[in-house]
Amino acid sequence: MPEDRQTANQLRHVAIIMDGNNRWAKKRGLPGPSGHKVGVERVRDVLKASRKAGVEVLTLFAFSSENWNRPKVEVMALMSLFSTYLKKEAKALQKENVRIRVIGDRTRFSKSLCKQIEEAEAMTRHGAMTIVIAADYGGRWDIVQAAAALAEDVKAGKLESSQISEQLFNRYACLGDLPPTDLCIRTGGEKRISNFLLWQISYAELYFSDELWPDFDGNSLQAAFDDFYQRQRRYGLTGEQLEKGIDPANQKPAIERMFDE
Repeated sequence: MPEDRQTANQLRHVAIIMDGNNRWAKKRGLPGPSGHKVGVERVRDVLKASRKAGVEVLTLFAFSSENWNRPKVEVMALMSLFSTYLKKEAKALQKENVRIRVIGDRTRFSKSLCKQIEEAEAMTRHGAMTIVIAADYGGRWDIVQAAAALAEDVKAGKLESSQISEQLFNRYACLGDLPPTDLCIRTGGEKRISNFLLWQISYAELYFSDELWPDFDGNSLQAAFDDFYQRQRRYGLTGEQLEKGIDPANQKPAIERMFDE
């Protein structure tokens, strides 16, 4: 990675839509759950590659709020895989100094699964790197729950409506305490974000891979990283402004500068 990009364009938070498990299995004449099982192995590869690259947060879209509408057999298999992953990986991740965090609506999960999630989060809470698992998650749900929580605090007198800003709202949304999402990857050849992190990826770079998730390994992830570091993140500025060293985070809008003068 070029030195200038290490500071100006550091890749801290990567989000992945892990798509293509069923199609991978179908191509091989296997049942759908087989693809998801192999997909779990890719999580290990991608996590390892992310740590090597210095990524601080890896967010994985494991189960969307719409996935409940899939065939019952597949849903049950996904819940079983999620439970197995938590059982097998929590201790290993603790040793590797990786924190597990689960985001989403847990009300439809079984009590035993909710308990496993809480135990895994507690066991790994001191990890330096974070792996976020989005399960029964939807971007619209996230925004609505954030707005509802914010409204409750205003109603309770903890806040004034005049205090509401993008920065304040962000604290109520999932991942508000973590670095902003820099790169969102989708595997499987589809080019859409499917209700994933709608608030959080507003300025993320998007990368679409034709590889199905069970085929997406550490080398595939590095190719996405290499592509990311070839891009210029402008945040509304021009390329010429960035070349002059103007920091988008500290730049006032032109209209504000006019009034300041």
